[in-house]
Amino acid sequence: MRHGPFALRVAARLVPDLCIAEDVVQDAMVRAWSQAGAFDPRRAHFRTWLYRIVVNLCIDQRRRVRPERMPEDFDPVDPAAGPHEIMEAGQRYAALASALEDLPIRQRAALTLVYDEGMSGVEAARVLGVSAKAVERLLARARAYLRERLQVEHDWKET
Repeated sequence: MRHGPFALRVAARLVPDLCIAEDVVQDAMVRAWSQAGAFDPRRAHFRTWLYRIVVNLCIDQRRRVRPERMPEDFDPVDPAAGPHEIMEAGQRYAALASALEDLPIRQRAALTLVYDEGMSGVEAARVLGVSAKAVERLLARARAYLRERLQVEHDWKET
């Protein structure tokens, strides 16, 4: 499956449970197969069309179920770091993960597509079904929210 890993990566960033993300991707593949006749290669690349299906299914899923927060003790830090660095990095990661989970799904989807998947604003706009300017606004609002929340709640300064 050529586009499966990309679709799963996007779904896993938007839906917190990997099993649900896998189900979303499977549903997306079935929809893409069953609606293949509706795909117009002059209007979009297949990858963009598939991502739009995945993102829409993720949005639907997030509306149905409120995601669980990441565990507070989750720590992706290098174990070779000193105890102070490990504790500080873990706290920063947990705070950022919590802030990301609280973003509206469309802002989170825009962040995922642009920053994690490396899509251009135009490509992300096609996937989300909005204008490139709307993607810019989604990204700006998401960054502003994250910056403010992390500065206020954790007294972090911009770096």
